[in-house]
Amino acid sequence: MRFLRFSIIWIYALIIFIPLLVVIESSFKSLADLYTNPLLPSRQMNLAAYQTLISQVPLLHYFRNSFIVTVATIVIVLWCSSMIAFGILRLPRILSAIIYGVFSLGMMIPTQVNMIPVFLELSHLHIIDTLYGLIFVESAFLLPVAVFIIGGFMRTLQKELLEAAWIDGANEWQMFFRIAVPLSTPSIASAAIFCSVIVWNDLLFPLLLLKSSSNWTIPLALLSFEGQYQTNYPVIFAGVLLASIPMVVLYVFLQRYFIAGITAGAIKG
Repeated sequence: MRFLRFSIIWIYALIIFIPLLVVIESSFKSLADLYTNPLLPSRQMNLAAYQTLISQVPLLHYFRNSFIVTVATIVIVLWCSSMIAFGILRLPRILSAIIYGVFSLGMMIPTQVNMIPVFLELSHLHIIDTLYGLIFVESAFLLPVAVFIIGGFMRTLQKELLEAAWIDGANEWQMFFRIAVPLSTPSIASAAIFCSVIVWNDLLFPLLLLKSSSNWTIPLALLSFEGQYQTNYPVIFAGVLLASIPMVVLYVFLQRYFIAGITAGAIKG
């Protein structure tokens, strides 16, 4: 059984590593070399894709747009979801279970189903082709996910701590900021990483809502290299690798909190 477990882990690791290796190798190929030998490694390193990406694309501008949308969305989502999760914790058991279930149902609705209503609503509000309109939509769709993660963790907190703080004269805000939030830091970090990856890599809503190239995010900008008859895959692969660096760095710095947030609820349960 131990050999079987290690074999499954290695097979799963290879399934993930091989496509990643192909993307890295393909980003250092010319377009002709990629079509000739799509899977074989190139004999010489070609930096033409990175040179094209840096010289012909305002990459820093698109990074700035993605950064603004991601940071603003995460701040809104974490602020609102943590307060909602604490409110659910303070409600009576039956009512809190109902509200928590309603937010959980929000994750079951496919995003594609809401495309037309979202577009029509933002058109009526005249915020189509704006970054704050995209931030509003991303925050609304990620709020149930964050409430599910943070709320599930807060429900494992000992209510005796809150009751003791209440007896000592603490109000709801003091219990929220001094007890609930510090103890829920792992789950908040987990929600931040999970939602950041979704927002940073999202293509559907930017493609639906952003029309001007000056408002494009990184995924939407990379889509511009896909032509009708020919697609510059080396440039796309190079852009994908550069776009993944911020999320990798974020995970490296918050890895300890992310793992703690994923496992703490199960351990406490």
